Amino acid sequence: MRLQNKGNVFFFLVLISMTVVQSCTEKQDMEVTPLPKTNLWTTSFDRSNLLSASTVEVGKGDPSLLSIKVDTQTQFQTIDGFGYTLTGGSAMLIEKMEGSARDKLIKELFGCSEGEQCISYLRISLGASDLSEQFFTYNDLPAGQTDNDLTKFSLSRDTLYLIPLLKRILTIQPNIRFMASPWTAPVWMKTNGQAIGGNLKTEYHAVYARYFARYIKAMQQQGIRIDAVTVQNEPQHGGNHPSMIMSFTQQAEFIKSHLGPVLRSENLSTKIIIWDHNCDNYQYPLAILGDAAAAEYIDGTAFHLYGGEVGALSLLHQAYPDKNLYFTEQWTGGNSLFAEDLKWHTKNVIMGTMRNWSKVALEWNLASDPAFDPHLNGGCSLCMGAVTIDGNTLQRNVSYYIIGQVSRFVKPGAVRISSPWFESVPNVAFKNLDGTKVLLVMNESNAMKKINVSDGRTDTVLELKPTSVTTFVW
Repeated sequence: MRLQNKGNVFFFLVLISMTVVQSCTEKQDMEVTPLPKTNLWTTSFDRSNLLSASTVEVGKGDPSLLSIKVDTQTQFQTIDGFGYTLTGGSAMLIEKMEGSARDKLIKELFGCSEGEQCISYLRISLGASDLSEQFFTYNDLPAGQTDNDLTKFSLSRDTLYLIPLLKRILTIQPNIRFMASPWTAPVWMKTNGQAIGGNLKTEYHAVYARYFARYIKAMQQQGIRIDAVTVQNEPQHGGNHPSMIMSFTQQAEFIKSHLGPVLRSENLSTKIIIWDHNCDNYQYPLAILGDAAAAEYIDGTAFHLYGGEVGALSLLHQAYPDKNLYFTEQWTGGNSLFAEDLKWHTKNVIMGTMRNWSKVALEWNLASDPAFDPHLNGGCSLCMGAVTIDGNTLQRNVSYYIIGQVSRFVKPGAVRISSPWFESVPNVAFKNLDGTKVLLVMNESNAMKKINVSDGRTDTVLELKPTSVTTFVW
């Protein structure tokens, strides 16, 4: 075809351009844009999957299935973290590993790269716990002596293993939070003068408050910030080694007249947390919080679940919604079954505490040796660590996976969001600060289950393996 003028040329070029654009558009319409991918991580009751990763396509949903509808707009508590109690015995076992093996383990536990646990919260003992190699406090004296000025106060025992390990952890996870809990006051402050049982003498309330402050400041000097202290581990259990009994009236008096004012006067921002014992006696923290002068200094309440029901946390939240809740301890035993512990702890320690307002979920404890040592005579003789350490050999146990199913994916600062509870598929949901959503869900049945997960924008089908726990991140 012969063009007669410039106008015809322009018209012809426009036609060609429109044809090319239309052709490209039609080609794009024919191409299927890949749906965004997300990952699933699964641990099975029979260990056939251990935080095993797979993928699922977001957006391929089926609302006719049982549907977990996650509501990101209905938000509950902010999460501080997940982790363990790092006992003195745990610290000793880790620190005694050869350097390369030790550093590899620390990175695996506290690093946040793919395949690492990203533990974000640790509870440590303020002095010895029952899983320490030896009994000690920070002010041990010969029988008959006292030290009201705390001139003999020393962290020397912690400088052997615990403090070096905490410093190594901080290089990997600088924002990790530490909570410290005492198992007993120095024995010269106690009514029976012994490590086991007894009460804190009232004449030593002021001294003991300064003991807490001295500890917090001494740890600060080591570069370790103590985010929170509980006043007494299991204050109604006087048979542990070590231990100390403390009534709610004594704990309230100690806080309002001594510990609270001392920490405030010394400009220490460490939180004060009460109770640190079982769910079957939530009246104890209720009574303390009912004392306005004590409550002024209290951040919240810590719980264990060796007695009672996890719903006690919500009862306390309903009474005092301005006070925080923490779940600080639950042990797995050397004589228990992996399947039963994975199921019970996931449903109660993780899902249960989170759905009842806890900011933290911690297992007890981080490490033990093959004989469940070290522990004091009279302490827990079957407490199994998240990892068993035999020299440089490592075995990962059930609480490693209980915590790993959430610690890897739910980051500090996340919020719990609404999701319906189904007995057939227990679950809990979170939203991270970066907008990612996390659903922890369990299938207790012996058959594979298909469920639909909806977030108001997309529907996604998950295939839940039989007898398993799955974390879905999207």
